[in-house]
Amino acid sequence: MKILFAASECVPFVKTGGLADVIGALPQALREKGEDVCVILPLYKKYMQPWRQQLRHRMYFYLNLGWRRQYCGIEELTYQGVRYVFLDNEYYFGRDSIYGYSQDECERFAFFCRAVLEALPHLDFKPDVIHCHDWQTGMIPVLLRRQYGSIDQYRGIKTVYTIHNLRYQGLFGIDEIKDLFGLEDALFTADQLEIYGGASFMKGGLLYADAITTVSPNYANEIRTAYYGERLEGVIASREADLYGVINGLDMDAYNPRTDSEIACRYDAQHLEGKVQNKLALQKEVGLLEDASVPLIGMVTRLTGQKGLDLVEYALDQLMNLGVQLVVLGTGDERYVNLLKWAQWRYQQQLSACIQMDFGRARRIYAGCDLFLMPSQFEPCGLSQLIAMRYGTLPIVRETGGLKDTVIPYDAAAGTGTGFTFYSYNADDMMRTVRYAVSLYKKQRGAFDQIVKNAMAGDFSWGPSAQRYMEIYQKTAEK
Repeated sequence: MKILFAASECVPFVKTGGLADVIGALPQALREKGEDVCVILPLYKKYMQPWRQQLRHRMYFYLNLGWRRQYCGIEELTYQGVRYVFLDNEYYFGRDSIYGYSQDECERFAFFCRAVLEALPHLDFKPDVIHCHDWQTGMIPVLLRRQYGSIDQYRGIKTVYTIHNLRYQGLFGIDEIKDLFGLEDALFTADQLEIYGGASFMKGGLLYADAITTVSPNYANEIRTAYYGERLEGVIASREADLYGVINGLDMDAYNPRTDSEIACRYDAQHLEGKVQNKLALQKEVGLLEDASVPLIGMVTRLTGQKGLDLVEYALDQLMNLGVQLVVLGTGDERYVNLLKWAQWRYQQQLSACIQMDFGRARRIYAGCDLFLMPSQFEPCGLSQLIAMRYGTLPIVRETGGLKDTVIPYDAAAGTGTGFTFYSYNADDMMRTVRYAVSLYKKQRGAFDQIVKNAMAGDFSWGPSAQRYMEIYQKTAEK
């Protein structure tokens, strides 16, 4: 089958979060299984500089975006056997960051959605399925069905739409979306694109894609409820027959403590003394007291309420009174940035706040910590817990979304499990679990180290998930 991936970011070219890891790894896994895969992305000028010499200019064309006539260049390269196509428009993508331009964010990704379809006849690649990811590509299924489907070059193409995070919906004004796409008034009613007075890219993808996937089975169940459905639970329930939950995988070669050049000392499950060296190196790097016996807890996260930072805020004194160290890496809401800066001053040599996104330091946190805290309010899949387990750092997670699907709670009687979990979203339950994990670390190191080995033995590769996606593509193409 021919599968075209459309997404706004992809490792190794540009990354802000887990979406990029998925788009970097899943096409590779599908290629290894014999599928013909092409990935299409915006050409972000700033982030593509290291790759400029490898890009091949194929051609350019002009497309209509409402009343606008816009240039679109097609640049290509092949990386690890997969073809990558970059859509070039410096006005929209020649900027210092990928997202965050509120004044024309709708127009930028309206251009991308239109350009993906307009580029197809120039690629010598007619896909059986276009696999669209998150709100930035949500209008592709709408345009394909409403404006392109009757054209010979597009006839028979099906779409799969993946929700990576339902909270971010691409919600804009009706008049703006109507203008950019040239869509008729009938599409802006409550049973179509309209939602609470605006119109949503994501709702378009949910309504018009031939199949819908989420990034974990449990999240697929959760988003059918009002608590997790982000006002779209009714739409999702109406597509229940076409909804699939497929757990994200992990690039097991890219994240491997035995070969990782970013960490201080390489190690594996049979040589955990190397992990201790990473712990001491991390403590020194981030300004914590260098002491291998102190339980070290890590967080690599966006600093938002979704990630459970309000629970950490409430329980911070209790956490520090356990005699642990905490290192947090991430950027986000000013409220939590200020909290962590204050906490670093308050708990000197016990808490380190790294307000940045440093992917090298993130790996050193995964390798150097003993425990990894993810008390998320919701978590579609999560990659951090998978990386932590890969590096032998035991996750403490709330049982939600992909966290519930991937972290097996420790069973003392059976000696099984890969981490620690709690169910209710409150600080007391979180702290009860943290206390148990810390107590195990301090008083039952044999049991703790066995959980570490269990976690490191896990298979988090993309193979099974890629196989499941192949089945979904086949079923969708046959509709």
